[in-house]
Amino acid sequence: MNPSLKQARARAALYDSIRAFFKTRDVLEVETPILSRGALPDPVILSFSTQYHGHLLPQGDTFYMQTSPEFPMKRLLAAQIGSIYQICKTFRNGEAGRWHNPEFTMLEWYRMGFNHHQLMDEMDALLQVTLSCQAADRITYRDMFKEVLGLDLLLADIDTLKQCAAENNIQIMGSLHEKDEWLNVLMSHAIEPTLGMQRPIFVYDFPASQAALARVLPGEPPVAARFEVYVKGIELANGFYELTDANEQRQRFVKNNQDRAQANMPQMPLDENFLQSLEQGMPDCSGVALGVDRLLALQLGLDNIQDILHFNWLNA
Repeated sequence: MNPSLKQARARAALYDSIRAFFKTRDVLEVETPILSRGALPDPVILSFSTQYHGHLLPQGDTFYMQTSPEFPMKRLLAAQIGSIYQICKTFRNGEAGRWHNPEFTMLEWYRMGFNHHQLMDEMDALLQVTLSCQAADRITYRDMFKEVLGLDLLLADIDTLKQCAAENNIQIMGSLHEKDEWLNVLMSHAIEPTLGMQRPIFVYDFPASQAALARVLPGEPPVAARFEVYVKGIELANGFYELTDANEQRQRFVKNNQDRAQANMPQMPLDENFLQSLEQGMPDCSGVALGVDRLLALQLGLDNIQDILHFNWLNA
């Protein structure tokens, strides 16, 4: 059985250090439901579902297992609970491999009054504590493409991105029609493996079209107030200066479901409780989700997360 006793103790010690880190910053630990009637409609993140049968709902109903605790945590933020964090199980269908497991542990936290740069500062401090690493580097998404691939994203069209993929021996199965699809391919295959080899690196100010749940900042071009952090070529966390506009968030969810329809994927029910909490008003804040299994593997110098799971997906 893996992991060894040493690795199991390392996980317990990591949880202790995370909790101590947030205690000194007066960030409250919370717990939220794993099951919800609403689901994230993002077409690249697939949910598990289950059926409830019981006297509370005689006709039964479908519930979705959380892909992130984001929505219920934001409902707590709207109720003025203050800065919070959570260590919890999350579930994503179809994800399995060296750095993926369908069931995994996530650390997610939200800081009142922080923008994404202030949250990067705090994330940097946490990584120095947990990984005993140097302070992180920072680079914008646009400058990263220039530095690694020599591409200016303001000038590069889809044909240019296709040519760059071919030059980097990236073979595509199927058809890609959107610029963001090609950017994601180049990011995952040509850029990510080069990032954070000496020390962590934050990539920030993503294209506005990749905002997800982040607000878009005006400028030429406008950018998403979003960051990702990489360590030794591994994406470790994804953070946002959070969108608080309920109408804009609903429009993005509707667009997600339209993209699902075009891909012949099932429509996902929107989390109306979450959207209602945004309508009531959510404080200005930033939030980030970090993969704890990946963090532990990096801490122990391992090259996959399967070695630090008591039971991987195939023998759960």
